[in-house]
Amino acid sequence: MSSSQLSLQEQFRSLNNSDPGTWEPIPKMTVLVLAFIAVLLVGWLLACQDKLTEWDEAQSREEELRGQVQDKKAQAINLDLYKQQRDEMSQSFAALLKQLPDKTEVKELLVEVNQAGLGRGMQFELFKPGKEVRQEFYATLPITVDVNGVYHDLGAFASDIAKLSRIVTLNNLAISPIGGRRLRMGIELRTFRYLSDEEVAAQAQAGGRK
Repeated sequence: MSSSQLSLQEQFRSLNNSDPGTWEPIPKMTVLVLAFIAVLLVGWLLACQDKLTEWDEAQSREEELRGQVQDKKAQAINLDLYKQQRDEMSQSFAALLKQLPDKTEVKELLVEVNQAGLGRGMQFELFKPGKEVRQEFYATLPITVDVNGVYHDLGAFASDIAKLSRIVTLNNLAISPIGGRRLRMGIELRTFRYLSDEEVAAQAQAGGRK
């Protein structure tokens, strides 16, 4: 080993950690260079960390956008099916709506109910339409009915009501004997009608004032 190398080794061996000012030039320069490299390395790591964070965020955003693209693609592929389903729902709704009489047809429906009873030999003791109750786009009309007849005819009358082309429901049914084979049947019929556009608007306005 050469004397210059020994001298360099001695310089590092004789370092006084408590007094860096007494260090030889080569150890001083070595420490400064190492410190500079450490600072650069820390800065580079911090910069890389920020870039990695941005990269992760970009990847997450890419996955989100890919998902949106797939959703839009699926919607585009199924657009005709959605339109068909919408049309079918509109037709079904229209068919149901046709089962609700308008204001002018309610009287005809009441006549049909009355004729159904008379056709089965029913004797009407009470036939009293109640107060109409309006909902969002339709109204309910209760009808209190008391009829009497034999058991078979009462059942046939109820069946005829259920078969009417318009929607009529039977509620609060009560049957009691009145003598012989005849029975009295008390029942609340409920029929429905759809509201006109003007009535729907008035109903919405009334609801807004509550």
